[in-house]
Order: sequence, then C-alpha cells, then structure tokens
Amino acid sequence: MAGAASREKLVSTRDAILRGALTVVGEHGVGGLTNRRIVAAAGVSLGTLTYHFASQTALLREAMLLFVEEETAKLGAIVDGHRAEGLSVEQAASVVEHVIAQLPFGADELGAHELYLQSARDPELREASSRCFAAYDELAVTILEALGVPEPRRLAGPVVALIAGLQLRRLATGETDTPVAEPLMMLIRGA
Repeated sequence: MAGAASREKLVSTRDAILRGALTVVGEHGVGGLTNRRIVAAAGVSLGTLTYHFASQTALLREAMLLFVEEETAKLGAIVDGHRAEGLSVEQAASVVEHVIAQLPFGADELGAHELYLQSARDPELREASSRCFAAYDELAVTILEALGVPEPRRLAGPVVALIAGLQLRRLATGETDTPVAEPLMMLIRGA
C-alpha cells in the first residue's frame, strides 16, 4: 500500500511542477521562467524540481504534452457528447464556436501558446510540439469523419490551424466574440 501512495505523491508532485511551469510561462513568458518561480507556483522545493526534471527543456516538453493531453481529452468528451445527435456540418461549426468561446484563457493556456512559439526556437521542443498538433489533428479527423466530410485527414491540419489562429487572435486582441463558425464553414466547403 505504501508503494502506491508513494507513487501517487510523486505523480501529484510532478503534476504540480508541470502546472506551475505553465503558469509561470503564461505570466512571464519563456524568458521569465526560473526555477524559483516554478517552485513558488508549484508549492514544492527546489530539490524536488531538480529531482523530477533534469532540465528546463525536459520540463517544458512535459508541460506542453500535459496541457494538450488534457485539452484534447476535454474536447474529445464534448465531441462524444454531440456525436449521437447527428449534427450537420453547420451545427457542428456552431458547437465548435460555442466551445471555443467557453475555453478559459488564463496563464496555463497562454503558457501553452508560448511553448508552441518556443518550439520554433528550440529544436528539443519540436518533437513535443509535433505530438501536440498530431493530437489536435486526430481530434479534428474524428469530428470531420463523424460529420461525413470527404478527405478528413487532408482537411484536419487546416482546420486545426484556423482554430489555433483564431484562438491566438482572441488572446492577442482580447476579443471574445471572434467568429469561428463562418470561417470554419468556408474552409470545409472550399475543400
């Protein structure tokens, strides 16, 4: 029993560190990421941080993957909730727009976007970034297949790029009413 509790504590501590790193990156950018800020945000000691992560790159890679894993699971659950309804493409685009409007945009979400940009500068993060976008692409394929859209794999990347771009615009401008359904429909119909 003690082994399971110990493993659970390690996972919980590691999770707190990853979330702390996302928060720090979201608040201060990658350039403002320091071990002291991470441990303060995570509520752990400096030694605990270095025990779990040998480098900041390893920490950033795992933080990015955690964020995307949770986000795709959350979005996948929404898709599954609407799958049985037999939505039309138009209705699905409206649901996507509603979901995006409801997504929180706090430090963690901003931190994830910062990490995607950092991946362009740091080749060691690119593999994790590629895995993240592959997860988004697979979610898009699932949705497009459920809607009966022809060639969903060919369309998934552009759909993900459109949505990510609109989310980035929302973050950068503070606009909360950026339309998604119309551009999404234009993209799908144009394909």
